[in-house]
Amino acid sequence: QVQLVESGGGLVQAGGSLRLSCAASGRRFTINDMGWYRQAPGKERELVAKITSGGSTTYEDSVKGRFTISRDNAKNTVYLQMNSLKPEDTGVYYCNADVLYLGSGVLARRWGQGTQVTVSS
Repeated sequence: QVQLVESGGGLVQAGGSLRLSCAASGRRFTINDMGWYRQAPGKERELVAKITSGGSTTYEDSVKGRFTISRDNAKNTVYLQMNSLKPEDTGVYYCNADVLYLGSGVLARRWGQGTQVTVSS
């Protein structure tokens, strides 16, 4: 099974920045789309940004111009640079990856364990 490990969350004041990382590890796989979701207390998980294997990106409207998603395919890692953070960005951030297992041909979505981002006002 491919595992996703996130890092980079924490507590930051409004207007500050954080950079999240998510690295995939395992055997004989390749990754299609990768993305970041977040879940605020009492709310459903929502898409923040996603990136295709070719580098095309999509952003949720509230983060456009503030967040940047990128990936390093050689390292199987996706990043989320978050600038001009607001209190409403607070939540648990999860990365995901659409993984193609090369041996079996199975395509599966894998999720990281989540990392807490807290933005104080």
